[in-house]
Amino acid sequence: MTNLNPVPITVAMGDGVGPEIMAASLRVLRAGGARLQVETIELGESVWRAGHSAGITQAGWDSLRRTGVFYKAPVATPQGGGVKSLNVTIRKSLGLFANVRPCTAYGPFVATRHPTMDLVIIRENEEDLYAGIEHRQTADVVQCLKLMTRPGCERIARYAFEFARSQGRRKITCMTKDNIMKMTDGLFRRVCEEVGQDYPEIEQEHMIIDIGAARIADSPEMFDVVLAPNLYGDIISDIAAQVAGSVGLAPSANIGARCAMFEAVHGSAPDIAGQDVANPSGLLLAGLMMLNHMGQGDIAAKIQNAWLCAIEDGVGTADIAPEGSAVGTQAFADAVIERLGRTPTRLKPAVAQATPLVPASNEAPSAPVAKTTVGVDLFVEWRGDAEALAERLRALEHGALELKMITNRGVKVWPEGIPETNCVDHWRCRFMNGGSAIPLTDIAALTLRAAEAGVDFIKTENLCAFDGEPGFSLGQGQ
Repeated sequence: MTNLNPVPITVAMGDGVGPEIMAASLRVLRAGGARLQVETIELGESVWRAGHSAGITQAGWDSLRRTGVFYKAPVATPQGGGVKSLNVTIRKSLGLFANVRPCTAYGPFVATRHPTMDLVIIRENEEDLYAGIEHRQTADVVQCLKLMTRPGCERIARYAFEFARSQGRRKITCMTKDNIMKMTDGLFRRVCEEVGQDYPEIEQEHMIIDIGAARIADSPEMFDVVLAPNLYGDIISDIAAQVAGSVGLAPSANIGARCAMFEAVHGSAPDIAGQDVANPSGLLLAGLMMLNHMGQGDIAAKIQNAWLCAIEDGVGTADIAPEGSAVGTQAFADAVIERLGRTPTRLKPAVAQATPLVPASNEAPSAPVAKTTVGVDLFVEWRGDAEALAERLRALEHGALELKMITNRGVKVWPEGIPETNCVDHWRCRFMNGGSAIPLTDIAALTLRAAEAGVDFIKTENLCAFDGEPGFSLGQGQ
């Protein structure tokens, strides 16, 4: 039985164009009969200026956790200065692991070279380089850690296949750069292929991200569902949205086990804020994904059909309308409201559906593995050549640990380096025991000897084998 009671949701009006497109979107949703009980919170620039470094107050967190549904207008993230992206903070704090971004063309009514384009990008939302763990390690070198986990990869892969199955999608294309990042991206690809075995009716393929992005830009019709790690998914979803017609039309859903967030793909666009020219469609369509998520799919279909009728009738904001025919943000909302109850005649009508919630997890506990520490990479700040550094480090050898290799930005420079290699002040110095196990006390003793000798080491990375397989990149010549 359909629940006719209003559903509590948390709403943030956002920054830049956010307040005006949110006002327009909420007006359309309410006119269409959406059953919403709105709690409004402050976040973004005003909260940062008030001294809350996270960009959201405790009252905001309380509302999000209470309602479990967040309808969010674009928020500006200050660049630099150590301020983390509020979007990333919310997604990770609330466990919103799946980012779902439909990219659909509406030709010939919205200009596009690909009128039959209809793909969905599913992006892992919590890991990868978006972990935001960065360090300045030397005068010349900064580092960003790329973190991928088996549970995270399995969770997003299973969600993608469940989504494809529930939506009648036929194929999933996994995109990584595992030819270069063999361990991190390699894990993502391998887990996706393992999970895909449970869904034999869905075709699966893999593409290297660079050619995959090029093909999305050139031939998006060849794709159905694209599954990607965090950074790649962010980039290709904007490419796909623009190829479809306009980033201003692209909605986004962020799904977790207990909470979900719905937003437009585009940013806060402060250059056009307050001018009543922004396109509310991306946020409005995200609102329809929200209604589907909450079980109000009949209302979502009704509003989407009215929106499609407005598009068919040539009503559009400046980003999609023919020159000289654009309407403003609020006038576009009025046009959608005026068409409630109509069905498009040329574009495919929307039908009531339910965007799947988090699927039942089939994740199995990781199998026990035998972990053996076999060496250590000592990272050193050094201004000089590799031979001089090697001579200094070999004086630190003791017991089982011997200096085996020095690399600079991943290129082996000792032994048998070549003079043409361009080196900076950041060196990875590998000590090993020929692949045999070493106690952690040997690594601690090595760092102590380095400190006593005045070697400016930055950090260490233990080198481990798991069930006999190296758990580290071997480097050139290894």
